Amino acid sequence: MQFENTREFAQELDQKDELRAYKDQFLFPKVEGKEVIYFAGNSLGLQPKNTQKYVDEVMKDWADLAVEGHFYAEKPWWDYHERLAIPLSKIVGAKPQEITVMNTLTVNLHLLMVSFYRPQGKRYKIICEEKAFPSDQYLLQSQVRFHGYEHTDAIVEIKKREGEHNFRTQDILDTIEEVGDECALLLIGGVNYYTGQVFDMKAITEAGHAVGAMVGWDLAHAAGNIKLELHNWNVDFASWCSYKYMNSGPGNASGCFIHERFHGQKNINRFEGWWGTSKETRFLMKPEFEPMNNADAWQLSNAPILALAPYLASLELFDTVGMDSLIKKRNLMVSFLTYVLKEIAVESDSDFEIITPSSQKDRGTQLSVFLHGEGRKIFDYLMKNGVITDWREPNVIRLAPAPFYCSYEDMFEFGQILKKAILESRSKKV
Repeated sequence: MQFENTREFAQELDQKDELRAYKDQFLFPKVEGKEVIYFAGNSLGLQPKNTQKYVDEVMKDWADLAVEGHFYAEKPWWDYHERLAIPLSKIVGAKPQEITVMNTLTVNLHLLMVSFYRPQGKRYKIICEEKAFPSDQYLLQSQVRFHGYEHTDAIVEIKKREGEHNFRTQDILDTIEEVGDECALLLIGGVNYYTGQVFDMKAITEAGHAVGAMVGWDLAHAAGNIKLELHNWNVDFASWCSYKYMNSGPGNASGCFIHERFHGQKNINRFEGWWGTSKETRFLMKPEFEPMNNADAWQLSNAPILALAPYLASLELFDTVGMDSLIKKRNLMVSFLTYVLKEIAVESDSDFEIITPSSQKDRGTQLSVFLHGEGRKIFDYLMKNGVITDWREPNVIRLAPAPFYCSYEDMFEFGQILKKAILESRSKKV
């Protein structure tokens, strides 16, 4: 498509957008009485308007039924989390029985490593990406320390090449082969939080298994953003947060994937709790743990219903629209945003560097941009003028326009505000 950096062209794209009506189904913050342009969906998604209804329903059941709500609410609480499995399975490419929702992301990764990081003999090393999200770094360091290893020895970081912003798949595969039978686990972020690069999860998973390692994925920036096929890729386990692209609310519950080949095993290493035991015998209060024959066997406690209600509300929208439609719009929208950035760079005589891969297969909805010579003051100007985006040290602005609630006109308007920010900044220096 031949793009034009005009409002009329952006509005024409919006008129053709099959998902344009969904923008009205979200609540936007306002700056000086005007709804913001929201490019922070990779940090916290906007609130769907249907969320209030789902939360109110739980509150009313609690008021009217109290403890009986566990079994007699319209959506009984004791199996409330099961309602999320089918829509989530479509989003991450899994079977419904391979999905559960519990706790928060880092908690779940710790719990899953009880099952899938079992160092023994020479096989004790973990492969991860260089400069992973800090929570993952702390997670891995504490896990290897718990098992009696030094993280400087047990954790192998895949490096970027000198002067390059993104990882090369071949370098990752070479590292896996080099570590070989010393590798117990690969645990990598499916989408790099800093650059927005999408990893070749299929090829990396195959390579990990080829050397006898377990393979897990942190999908915090991937779930609800990119095409996933966790079951078909033969991934061992994965977890993700729900509050970024899936709009479930701040710090909300985390989803988990555990491949079905690990289900129904009584002797698997796993921290266990009441909600993971058989539903049929749970209330008999038996001393023996009888694991559910699905991913719910990893559940510990009864589900936080007030947290799950917003998640279910958002998944209703995903189930209606489908990931294929969201990805189709995402690809066009990010391409248009890339074009707008390049046009504004020319118009303002600026030096922008997009460090996110240019290929659609290697990126999601995030563009990470170096504004060389401009820095933090441009970010501050954008925020004060109604563009909500994200700053990451030392000099990156992350732009993540979510296809559910961002328009093509948002892309154009952002460009105009960015150009004004640059020109005003320069005028003050003169």
